[in-house]
Amino acid sequence: MSDTTPAPPAAWPLVALFTAGYVAPYLLPTVVGRLDAHLPLSPAQAGLVGTALLLGSATAGFTLASCIPRRGPRPLARLGLLLAVLGYGTAASTTLLPLVVAGVVVGGFGSGSATAVAAAGIAGHRDPHRMSSLGLLSVSATAGALYLTLPHLGGGHGLPFAAIALVAALAWPATGRLGGPTRPGPAAVRSSGRPPYPRAGAVLAGCLLLWSLTQEALWGVSGRIGAEQAGLSEATLGVVFAVALGAGLLGVTGASAFGTRLGRAVPIGAGTAAIAGCVVLTASADGLAGFAAGEVLWNAVYPVVLSYVIGLAAALDPRGRWAVFAGAASSLGTACGPVAGSLLAEAFGLPGMGLVLGGLLLAVAGPLTAVAVHAGRGPAATATAAVGGPVLRGEVPAPAPGPGPVADAPVRVRRTPRRILLLTPTAARTRRAAAKDRL
Repeated sequence: MSDTTPAPPAAWPLVALFTAGYVAPYLLPTVVGRLDAHLPLSPAQAGLVGTALLLGSATAGFTLASCIPRRGPRPLARLGLLLAVLGYGTAASTTLLPLVVAGVVVGGFGSGSATAVAAAGIAGHRDPHRMSSLGLLSVSATAGALYLTLPHLGGGHGLPFAAIALVAALAWPATGRLGGPTRPGPAAVRSSGRPPYPRAGAVLAGCLLLWSLTQEALWGVSGRIGAEQAGLSEATLGVVFAVALGAGLLGVTGASAFGTRLGRAVPIGAGTAAIAGCVVLTASADGLAGFAAGEVLWNAVYPVVLSYVIGLAAALDPRGRWAVFAGAASSLGTACGPVAGSLLAEAFGLPGMGLVLGGLLLAVAGPLTAVAVHAGRGPAATATAAVGGPVLRGEVPAPAPGPGPVADAPVRVRRTPRRILLLTPTAARTRRAAAKDRL
């Protein structure tokens, strides 16, 4: 059975793929802002281009969720990175709107493919929370460095796209450490149907869609809030965003060090409520102090909560299917975010938009916390998740998933010592019969 079990994924290739997949959404404000400033597009149309990028990413997640165990992570990761380089490179090198939009969609599909492979690998890791924290640290540091650098490299719409393509190209060597296609073992065949715990997984994915939509709605118009309402220049906005992402680094570092001592329910529920307050503060800011405070606090808490949500999805299915589906749902919500933010801002104004988004975040905090509570807490829950996920109230656990380190591990059968076998009645009769034959 060992020849059908893939080796445990290494840490740094998954972190590299995670960074290559997530850097595009992190750079969305500057992407949309430059499309609006340097191409014949209105703010709403530029937001639609950003939505097309994220829809391509979400499509990749939903498409590849069931293909990763069968095809293997290496070919799918390389395909995703190749599409990202080609797509974003095309968008960066031309001003023809049809080619820009086509490149954005292709690049988004590539980013989503890399994210899906990384999510599946993180879910199969022994410590998904630590792995997701490392990935968020990497992407926050990368995006922060780009926010500090891009304003000093000149104008034009293509520079952010070129930076995203470069990050994807730099992640290519990491794919050599990923596994190729494998022949599934019996446990994998038995569990190749729907993921376990469908009700909890569906609630998690639906809530994460709305959770991501609300925050991306604000993130997509953060540049507009800072420029129009707070009166900041592009360079100042870049510094604020870089500092905010730096706060995210500190938050994720603290969450990684603290681990799951409080379980997942408290960080997810309390963190989502805190994010709701930050959203309201940012959307109502009319100066540098309020805008910077809202952005920094928000970006410090957001990746912390996201790391626990990724760990929760991994606990529901160690094969990574719920992690990929939840990631795709998050990308779908992220894709709708810029349009939703623009529409809400036009209907209620920027402060009113913040109130609506904050209320929606509070509404999804309850179901997310409930899923985390039912998923279990403590060492027993962790051991259960390693076998087949936690047993949730009202649900029947599915067969243990495979191929995983527990499901496909060879079973050691303890042999009964020979001296004990000689004392059994059957063994005694056999010895007497053999003695008579010798006589």
